[in-house]
Amino acid sequence: MEVFRGLDSIRGRLKNPAVTIGNFDGVHRGHQALFQKVKEWAAKLDGQSVVVTFYPHPLQVLFPEKQLTFITSHEQKLELIEACGIDATIVIPFTHEFARISAQSFVADLLVDKIGIKAIVVGYDYRFGHNREGDIDYLKRMGLENGFAVDTVAGFKMDETVVSSTAIRQMILSGNVRDAKKLLGRFFEVSGTIIEGRRRGASLGFPTANLRVTSQASPRTGVYVVEAEIEGQTYGGAANLGYNPTFGDVDLSLEVHLFDFNQDVYGKQISVRFLDRLRDEKRFSGPDELIEQIRKDVATARKILAETRGS
Repeated sequence: MEVFRGLDSIRGRLKNPAVTIGNFDGVHRGHQALFQKVKEWAAKLDGQSVVVTFYPHPLQVLFPEKQLTFITSHEQKLELIEACGIDATIVIPFTHEFARISAQSFVADLLVDKIGIKAIVVGYDYRFGHNREGDIDYLKRMGLENGFAVDTVAGFKMDETVVSSTAIRQMILSGNVRDAKKLLGRFFEVSGTIIEGRRRGASLGFPTANLRVTSQASPRTGVYVVEAEIEGQTYGGAANLGYNPTFGDVDLSLEVHLFDFNQDVYGKQISVRFLDRLRDEKRFSGPDELIEQIRKDVATARKILAETRGS
């Protein structure tokens, strides 16, 4: 997949582009259905499927005081879009100046002149331009004037639930990673660099890989069954996300105990997928009680992993 970072280098480089536009946080099943429709239009036009997205997220620019969380990092989002078979992604730097572009200029200058669209696929309630002044009817009129097709899709539902980034984010924040997986089409995951922790896990007989929690949506604190990928290899494990109340810590941390693993991984990249939630984080009377509970958690996690991988 070709990635264009900015609009200046696009003109004339795309063939009969079929386009969709959005933030696409999570690249969930609803987004995937939208991308499939874009690919169908691209095939019909003998052209390219194109996703237009923004960085930073518009809300980060317009409301910097808000504490925002996201299902995917920007780079992970691009990887997931590529995995959907999209030919090109255009990343538009979102600024206050860009936010002031009129609906007319958005279509004429950006979509038609710079991208050269031949078809656009959007949600049924899509709005665009300064103060969201542009709507579907306006887009269709502009399409007739400028020679591009407009296709709309209804909200994507699963089990009567409309699949949306907001719904998935709430599931993750509440610890409901199983249902989040259904709407995402994959397990929720976080990625980062393994940092040196306090080495308490090793002293207890359960060494951990520690990951600093970022601006991605953080599941509810507790103990989880996970899979972790390091240097292309996948390992099962159990992870504690929280504050280690037994030891009185104050910083949120993700500590992953990998099964059947004893390598030095400090400084390496790790992706942690959340398969299921086992229990709340709790304060124990001391190390012995904690060790006993960890043994139970590990046994339960191994059983769930075996069932998950066997299904």
